Amino acid sequence: MISSGLDRLLREQPRLTSRPYGVLSHAAATTSEFEPITTALVRGLGAPPSVLFAPEHGFFAVEQDMVPAADQSDPFTGIPTLSLYGSSVDSLRPQPEAFAGIEVLVIDLVDIGTRYYTYAATALWAAEVALSAGVEVWILDRPNPLGGLEIEGNLPEPGFESFVGAFRLPVRHGLTLGELALLEADRRGWAREGLRIWELEGWRREPPASDDSWSWRAPSPNMPSLDTAWVYPGSCLLEATELSEGRGTTRPFELIGGPGLDGAKLSAIMNDKDLPGVRYLPVQFRPQFQKQRDQVCSGVEIVVTNRSIFESYRSGVELIAALWFLDEGGFAWRSKAYEFVVDRPAIDLLTGTDRFRQALSSGDVADWIGSWGSDEDSFREERRPFLIYG
Repeated sequence: MISSGLDRLLREQPRLTSRPYGVLSHAAATTSEFEPITTALVRGLGAPPSVLFAPEHGFFAVEQDMVPAADQSDPFTGIPTLSLYGSSVDSLRPQPEAFAGIEVLVIDLVDIGTRYYTYAATALWAAEVALSAGVEVWILDRPNPLGGLEIEGNLPEPGFESFVGAFRLPVRHGLTLGELALLEADRRGWAREGLRIWELEGWRREPPASDDSWSWRAPSPNMPSLDTAWVYPGSCLLEATELSEGRGTTRPFELIGGPGLDGAKLSAIMNDKDLPGVRYLPVQFRPQFQKQRDQVCSGVEIVVTNRSIFESYRSGVELIAALWFLDEGGFAWRSKAYEFVVDRPAIDLLTGTDRFRQALSSGDVADWIGSWGSDEDSFREERRPFLIYG
């Protein structure tokens, strides 16, 4: 049985009444007995947090992507909640005065082990501000749902930093949030005495064979299942296009398409690539909100057949390439701002480079994919001293 950092904190730190503390978390963070973090801390530590900090989507994951979340009070405990995702890029980092009167910042966010999933950036940017303000930071660790062994993808290049590319990581980095914090602490020269990782117990680095390996609670509105998390590293790239990535359906990131596409042709092209651990089925779907709202879309359903060999990021790159060369259904790159960035295409922010976009134009995508190996090897060596588990 896996015990999270929250479980360990409640077991080993019975009272915190003498130290005012704040909590950066969300409703997906529960104990192994499914008790919400807020009520669990009040019960287990003897005192409520002074303030809650909420990531993108808000504490209860009410808001869709790139929708500002307002400051509010927790409706169940009355604790004031400060949003770390507002209407400007400045809102993504707390101001130092937000930690006035706080001695400890407790961070417990359910992450999905993908470079552009924004919770890690929120966690470590808040940790950096807190540490600079003389506040201790306790990170309550949780499993990486994609496992801790496989590394996949290129490292981002200088100049492509953003909220979806805050750290120099491959797209699938194989780290827990606690391990990532140790790596970034070393990179940024943080004073380690102020940072504590409450480690997991019982977690193995091998990816889970099924959803039964641990209990899943959706950390964001369009991450309903572990199946979604597995396709996300590749399918998130569709956010950089005007095609639908399945938002507005019950299968976000598993359904890809748009009006006018030939789903049968696209599925045949993708299956002919013989990518490991995945098949593509022709489908039709109608998004109820966001891109292609109320329109019937034709495209593919991504079916992962073997998680242990599935290369999610590569599969997403190959899918974009197939759509680009198929050139049906009005394929186009996203034209609106993406996570507060207006001067770079969204696809460059997600891939961390303009090389993929250029490779599509010149037809050498395979060469770019082949270049990932050196990045993966160098990161594998860099991360080694910061691995906590196994």
